[in-house]
Amino acid sequence: MIQQRFIELGEGYSDIYELLEIMSTNADRIHKSYIFSSKYKSNEQLSLAVSLTPATENNHFMPIYICREGIRYSADKPSKRYDLFVEHAESLNKKPVKVEIKHSTEFAENELFYQYITGILRLNHLLPPLN
Repeated sequence: MIQQRFIELGEGYSDIYELLEIMSTNADRIHKSYIFSSKYKSNEQLSLAVSLTPATENNHFMPIYICREGIRYSADKPSKRYDLFVEHAESLNKKPVKVEIKHSTEFAENELFYQYITGILRLNHLLPPLN
């Protein structure tokens, strides 16, 4: 059975560069890239993420690397980090999928937040089923 788990890199200020490097060094393993959008105190905040296929056939671990809610977004003034992520994902032929979600503060624990996102991704066939 495949195990899908979120690995949090940080909140996206400088961690976005680590996410871009993970994408570059694992370009052949990228399953999908994601932009999770949530509202917090009337601001739109973005989480940037990428899911990777298992490293080997016998490995059933699918990591999902995420920079959680560290990027404020406004259509009037787009974020440079957002632009970098989108450009990099598109250069690897993995255009990000935008998904609207609840903000993590609506959950008692981060683990519940990540279970919630995993469920949304599976329901929308953006992650493979557990089998």
